[in-house]
Amino acid sequence: MRPFTYTKAATATDAVRAIAAAGRGARFLAGGTTLYDLMKLDVEVPTSIIDINFLAELGGFDTSGSRELIFGALARMSDVAADERLVHDYPALSESLWMAASPQLRNMASLGGNLLQRTRCPYFRGGEPFACNKRKPGSGCSAKEGINRGHALLGGSESCIAVYPGDWAVALSAFDARVDILGPNGERTIALEDLYLEPRATPSLETMLEFNELILRIRVPATPLGVASTFHKIRDRESFSFALASAAVAVQMEADAVREVRIAVGGVATRPWRARSAEQMLVGRQLTAQAARAAGEAALQGAKPSDDNRFRIELGARTVTDALMIARQRAFRP
Repeated sequence: MRPFTYTKAATATDAVRAIAAAGRGARFLAGGTTLYDLMKLDVEVPTSIIDINFLAELGGFDTSGSRELIFGALARMSDVAADERLVHDYPALSESLWMAASPQLRNMASLGGNLLQRTRCPYFRGGEPFACNKRKPGSGCSAKEGINRGHALLGGSESCIAVYPGDWAVALSAFDARVDILGPNGERTIALEDLYLEPRATPSLETMLEFNELILRIRVPATPLGVASTFHKIRDRESFSFALASAAVAVQMEADAVREVRIAVGGVATRPWRARSAEQMLVGRQLTAQAARAAGEAALQGAKPSDDNRFRIELGARTVTDALMIARQRAFRP
């Protein structure tokens, strides 16, 4: 174990001040389900840990509002997944949390921390002798010519094809979520989609957050689209496994035609991936199995497979297709 200093923050403002004073080697501690793993692997070697678990101001959530749903960054995954309004009116959000990790991890993991979880690429986590530009900039990418069955089809670069592993952020991106962030210069709000960076030439930079910025809360605009929504996740085993492909889908129907639709895909891209071209081709059309299949193919348009993951183009298209048909069924339920 490498030595580090430990500070328990009393307020969010205190936490930001403490990490700014400690410098770039400091890290926030929320649920710890990602940070502890990365410390064991020497990916993270913090010189200082700022514990934010006791910040009551970030621990709550409110889904009763008529204009937006508000989720504190320290709200626990299992608590939010079980929320009655979310289960009934926004099943895609609830399902994306229920299908993640294990019950023990969901009880500990925070919503804000879940947004910032890092890739499960085995070359990133394995360290030397494997080359990984995300872990050691400029070293190369062993996945490009290695075992890449689980790597990204969308958003990759010559420097990195590591997939973003989360589910919650994929569902949030389908609902145009926004994130409130606190830093040394005060509070700001960004679209959740803008939080994530594609790897390009600098895969070690995964989000646009500065080291001394803290996620305060996540806000989701209230919408009737939520009722007819689903999160559909395909994986090698039913529990405690990351997606080979996933889709967060929501539809609003007018008679038999699509009035509005949202599609985001996960498990296949370097960040949560909103499939707007697939959405546009469905608006005003009947949501038949054939139309859903065409949208599924459009959602994977531009995919660049590696040696071992070509099959996931078809899998991703089928995942979107099935999710759309589930959402359509929910749109017409009593």
